[in-house]
Amino acid sequence: MNKMRSDTERTVRAILEAAERVLSRNPAAGMEQIAEAAGVARTTVHRRFASRDALVDAMAAWATRRFAEAVESAYTTTAPALVTLHQVTASVLRVKIDWGYAMSRTASDPEVARVHAEVRERCDKLFRRARDAGLISADADLDWARRVYYALIHETATGPDQDHDADALATRLVDTLLHGFGD
Repeated sequence: MNKMRSDTERTVRAILEAAERVLSRNPAAGMEQIAEAAGVARTTVHRRFASRDALVDAMAAWATRRFAEAVESAYTTTAPALVTLHQVTASVLRVKIDWGYAMSRTASDPEVARVHAEVRERCDKLFRRARDAGLISADADLDWARRVYYALIHETATGPDQDHDADALATRLVDTLLHGFGD
């Protein structure tokens, strides 16, 4: 990779990260505030992103790629289902906490939809493994279980505990998913 491309990629990443920080605090913030937070000129932001909507779409795509990478890096068929469930949950929480604004946006990019479909398929496989391992009841509705799991992830990532350790949050979330609030 040449130096100019590397510099461009670093600038784009700095803009995306600054946009996440700024828009998380103030969803109405403008390009100028984002540029200032990124340490670049407003014209640099406009050169990379034609509009605020284009920037938000790029953030959603960037976060979705991080989300897919988190699932991919944590997912394994060789570890026990419980270990994999915890690892995937912790990895996803890290991305959702760090990229909460972007992950809450729906991008018009078909690639984002494709990635989410792949992650859902992988989650369904993991839940079947968990059922086969006896972690989830044999007669459980796995679609419902996945939807509850997604809701728990969302609430954990956006809740007041989001500044806690992702591994500890994942342990709590998986325990709640598998055991509820009873004994």
